Amino acid sequence: MAQAPSTPTRPDDAHPGARLGLPADGPGSMARLGPRVLALLVDWIVCTIIAVAVLRMPYPPHGEESFKPLLVLFVEYALLVGTGGATLGHRLLGLRVVDEHGNRLGLVGATLRALLLVLVIPPMVWDRDGRGLHDRIARSVIVRAR
Repeated sequence: MAQAPSTPTRPDDAHPGARLGLPADGPGSMARLGPRVLALLVDWIVCTIIAVAVLRMPYPPHGEESFKPLLVLFVEYALLVGTGGATLGHRLLGLRVVDEHGNRLGLVGATLRALLLVLVIPPMVWDRDGRGLHDRIARSVIVRAR
């Protein structure tokens, strides 16, 4: 007689963020890729507008001028994530950046994360939870705020 298949057990890392003790869904769960990318796009647009309006970057930019939005993005991420846990894009999409224990990241961690973010390559290297290398090095995670 054939045995009935056993109920598969769920490994500890059955959902993104499980290894960090994050819930599978809802507030505090690992933010999905779509909202994170959309938040970055919102922030990039805002930073480009600031670079044009405040830093007098010509549009379309050329030469060294094209780095002004990146500089504004670095400052935005370091200050806003370091002090409030989220950029404008994060807030609009219901996200926040915390350390691996769920606490505020702080200015030092946010500045390190921002520096690695503007280098472009670290955010493109992901772990199995979907965290970029910039988040792993800064010991941060983007979670759902609502």
